[in-house]
Amino acid sequence: MSTTESPNSEFYTLDIGGMTCASCVGRVEKALDKIPGVEAASVNLATEQARIRVRRGSSSLEDIIALVKKTGYEAKESSIRGNPDQKISKPFWAADGLGRVVLSFALSAPLFLPMFFMPFGNHWSLSGWWQLALATPVQFILGWRFYVAGYKSLMAGAGNMDLLVALGTSAAYGLSLYILLTSNHAHELYFEGSAVIICMVLLGKWLEARAKQQTSEAIRALQKLWPEHAKVLNADVELQGNAGISADQYRDLPLEQVLPSDKVFILPGERIPVDGVIILGSSHVDESLLTGESKPVKKSIESKVIGGALNGEGALVVMAQAVGVESVLSQIINLVEEAQTQKAPIQKLVDQVSAIFVPTVIVLALLTGLGNWLYLDSISTAILRAVSVLVIACPCALGLATPAAIMAGTGIAARFGILIKDPQVLELAHKLNIVAFDKTGTLTIGKPRMLALLPLDASLADADQILATAAGLQLGSEHPLAKALLVSSNEKGIAPITTSFSKGLPGIGIEGIPSSGPFAGQTLRLQSLASLEGSSQHNLVLQKAQAYFEQGQTVSVLMSLGSESNGAPSPIAVIAFGDELKVNAKSAVDALHTLHIRTVMLSGDNVSAATRVGKIIGIDEVFAQIMPSDKAQMIHQLQNPPAAQKQYVAMIGDGVNDAPALAMADVGMAMSTGTDVAMQAAGITLMRGDPTLVADAIDISKKTWNKIAQNLFWAFAFNTIGIPMAALGYLSPMLAGSAMALSSFCVLSNALLLKRWRPNNLSAI
Repeated sequence: MSTTESPNSEFYTLDIGGMTCASCVGRVEKALDKIPGVEAASVNLATEQARIRVRRGSSSLEDIIALVKKTGYEAKESSIRGNPDQKISKPFWAADGLGRVVLSFALSAPLFLPMFFMPFGNHWSLSGWWQLALATPVQFILGWRFYVAGYKSLMAGAGNMDLLVALGTSAAYGLSLYILLTSNHAHELYFEGSAVIICMVLLGKWLEARAKQQTSEAIRALQKLWPEHAKVLNADVELQGNAGISADQYRDLPLEQVLPSDKVFILPGERIPVDGVIILGSSHVDESLLTGESKPVKKSIESKVIGGALNGEGALVVMAQAVGVESVLSQIINLVEEAQTQKAPIQKLVDQVSAIFVPTVIVLALLTGLGNWLYLDSISTAILRAVSVLVIACPCALGLATPAAIMAGTGIAARFGILIKDPQVLELAHKLNIVAFDKTGTLTIGKPRMLALLPLDASLADADQILATAAGLQLGSEHPLAKALLVSSNEKGIAPITTSFSKGLPGIGIEGIPSSGPFAGQTLRLQSLASLEGSSQHNLVLQKAQAYFEQGQTVSVLMSLGSESNGAPSPIAVIAFGDELKVNAKSAVDALHTLHIRTVMLSGDNVSAATRVGKIIGIDEVFAQIMPSDKAQMIHQLQNPPAAQKQYVAMIGDGVNDAPALAMADVGMAMSTGTDVAMQAAGITLMRGDPTLVADAIDISKKTWNKIAQNLFWAFAFNTIGIPMAALGYLSPMLAGSAMALSSFCVLSNALLLKRWRPNNLSAI
């Protein structure tokens, strides 16, 4: 899989095989960095993938793969997106398959089971030759992978976990063989130690593989939303109302053959295969796996639909607008994949430690063996304790601590409509002091709505008749206020009264003559209040509309210019428009206050309108009449208050004018209902226009960061405590192997606890 990042660079994703610990990651990255033209390279142990950005024309994909193989690892171009189950199904006898684990334990059981009878005075064991016969296939057949990988890493001038296991088990096996050949004392042999170490490492790798599958469930669930085929209507099919579409009117085409502008037929219960707009039919659509919205969304003609969503009860015909990599679903998968393969800043420290870890462990093991030999005068004890040090120190848990938590956290967040594309925000989210909201489109709906209609003379007509008349004047108009009137009349079930004549008046409004109703035959004008200035009616209307002005609303006036018999103009009604608050805006702010985060609103509206909105929803501080170009500067000022320590600020927005502020903020969150520019500038994308997702995004980011910290603590603590215990003889090689495998499993299991996270906004579940 390769995509172009810019005209001057190419981007590749590789599947890397054979990595076992953080040291492997560092070695592959170091090799990639040396390739001519490589601008950046990142390797992830949990996903077993490398992402490389290369200067165009400098190094081919084949050159990169060849160099990774020369380093001692398998590499191939990633194709997981084409087959979502590719990484799940592994052969039973694969290196980390269950078959090898089962056979290794079956062969090793007769070697270690007699140990359980020793406390009861029974010191029975197999003869030395039988122990050799059972241990040899475990050591050199089932454990051959450790020799191969260890040799490759040694030839590459570095070490890894496989080298440690190969050295440790070979020492125990070699010592046992020497004792068998020279003294044949079965009770002094340590074949069970070398065999069980291999068993436990194989078991640990299998458990890791299983756990990694679970951390990637979010991506696989998204990938499976893609239907394999789409029903594309024939070019000569004419759509007529709700008439049914027969099977001979469409072709069942593979999804990759569907093009923009194709008309796609979707039956009830089918997955929608493309992004597009409905041109026939209506239905409810389940978009929960894409946006986190649990309730099916009503869709009708001209509604947009997202590929991967589940169609409900009605048949639909959709005009395709985006397919394949251009679709929203593909972009979501890209964002989640990027987040899961990128590294949090703290991982750089882990990589630096891991780079010197294996050589240090080998030196410690040699010193342990030498010290015990000189102090205890026992070569067998010295070797066994050195083996224990080698095995207990395998840095698997260290390499998995951060990526496993990132994969689990970003995966569960994506399930509920929160796309974390920049792992750095995980480290910053728990430090946030301030959340700054853009107003329009973020806390408000972003479209004008009719908020009030005030008749000035109730004897002429009631409010419903006036609304029908005003809406009739606006039929066919594309003006935002005209649409707001028509939407309001439609919601109230009021049919607009048609006009026999109408014309637009630039800078003023619209004029027309209703064909029926209480104002039939009169010339009416729906105009802005400003256009009345200088007339005798202006002060009267201004007095009636004062309350709406104080609330920052836009006011229009419906005027009667009279009929042919009576030409005296008179005002009929005042109509107020405003940007309505989202129903959950206040609960979103309350949730942030629960997290002890101060809230700020940045608005270009006048002071009275912005202050009113802030007061209604409980915003702590309101900045009004802020020019779009000044928003980024405001974020900078919030981050660096005078005579105070730095504050960490999150910015929430949705428009092009919010992009600089989103980039300036420590954590930028963009509403997916806004523009692509805003989403590109932000580290988190909220897939629904729901402000309560802000607190949820901060919460899951904090919990993911906590898991990273916990995993790193236990991984470091495990090695810090385990190595001295092994050196002093408190851990046998067999126990060391078991503990090493258990540590990796515990780190992954702890990360998987994030899958239990649920948003505080229970309606989104």
